Amino acid sequence: MTARNRVLIVATNVDGFDKAGYRTGLWLGELTEFYDVAEAAGVAMDIASPRGGKVPIDPGSLMLSEVGAAIGLTTPVARRYRDKGFMRKLDDTMKASDAAVQAYGAIYLTGGHGVMSDFPGELAPVVSAFARSDKIVSAVCHGPAGLLDATLADGANIIAGRNVTGYSWREEKAARRDRAVPYDLEEVLRRRGANYSCAVLPFMAHVVQDGLLITGQNPKSAKGVGEAVARTLSGTPAGHTKVPSASN
Repeated sequence: MTARNRVLIVATNVDGFDKAGYRTGLWLGELTEFYDVAEAAGVAMDIASPRGGKVPIDPGSLMLSEVGAAIGLTTPVARRYRDKGFMRKLDDTMKASDAAVQAYGAIYLTGGHGVMSDFPGELAPVVSAFARSDKIVSAVCHGPAGLLDATLADGANIIAGRNVTGYSWREEKAARRDRAVPYDLEEVLRRRGANYSCAVLPFMAHVVQDGLLITGQNPKSAKGVGEAVARTLSGTPAGHTKVPSASN
C-alpha cells in the first residue's frame, strides 16, 4: 500500500463542554461513513487523536442506531459500533503528531463538538505539514476547526481565499448547542478569510472541494467527503467547486 492510498483520520479526545454539562466526543457516523467509502475504494487508514489514547463517542451519535436496533433495523453506523475489532481502534489511538506525514496521501478531520476545543491549536502543526506537503486536507462538520490555525509556508492561513464549508450557525442553533459551544465555527471560518458556503436548508449534505482542500458541512456530508477524498487519491480530477451565492 503506497502513501498515496493511505489516510490519517483524526478524532477528538474531548468528552464534554466547558460551558454546559452535555457529553460530547466523536460523532461516530462521521468516522464510519467516511471509513466505509474509503475502505471500499481500497484506501488504508490509521486513526489518531490530538493527545493519543481513547476517543470518546458522543452519545447523541448513537441514538438513531439504538432506535433502529429496537425495531429490528441495523444501520451502517450500528454495524461498525457492534464490531468490537473496529471499536477497539478508538480505545488507544496514536498521537497525531507522531504520524509520519510522508506515509499518507491525505488527512481527514472528523467532527463532534469536542474537536472545537482540541483541534485548533493542537493539530495546527500536523495539518500545516500536510498542506505544505501538497497532501489532501479534508474535514467534516466541526472538523474544520482543525483548519483555523493551520498555515502555509509563507504564514498564510490554509483556508484564506479558499472555498470551505463546515457546521453552520443555523444548525448549531437548531441542535440547541449555540449556548454551549466555545465559538461560532461558521463566523470564525469567515474571519480567517474562507469563502464559506452551506446548504440552503440545515442538515442537508454539502461538500466543497477546492483543489486538495475538501470539506463537508455536517454528518450527512461524511460519505461525500469520503468519496471526494478517494476520488482525489486515485488521481481523478475534480477541479474547484463553485460556491453558489444563494446558499451563503
